[in-house]
Amino acid sequence: MEIINTQHAPLPIGPYSQGIIAGDFLFISGQIPIDPKTNKISNDIKEQTGQVLENLEAIIKESGVTLKNIVRCGIFLKNMDDFAAVNEIYGQFFSTHKPTRSCVEVSRLPQNVLIEIEAVVLMKEKQ
Repeated sequence: MEIINTQHAPLPIGPYSQGIIAGDFLFISGQIPIDPKTNKISNDIKEQTGQVLENLEAIIKESGVTLKNIVRCGIFLKNMDDFAAVNEIYGQFFSTHKPTRSCVEVSRLPQNVLIEIEAVVLMKEKQ
């Protein structure tokens, strides 16, 4: 296994890694919308969604692949009423490539954010 960490995404706030490559896959821990440059969190769901996806992209880039290698995302929302707003921003990152996905409402997220996203990434292309 290989641990993946980057300064271009928020550092873990607990005893876990941003990502771990195991075999042909990169497993990315749930990312919350902390801006790694300022450590600030927006109150807007669209801005939070964009920041989370930028954080995921930074970890993926550090591993040497791209968003197109994501095979699955898990989305955790504080309020399912934000589903349409999240899909609007999510669709900007995944316009042609559409990974499998689940989306669930949860009662609370770390630092009281509105969204968290985790991902599984294929580290090699089909041969």
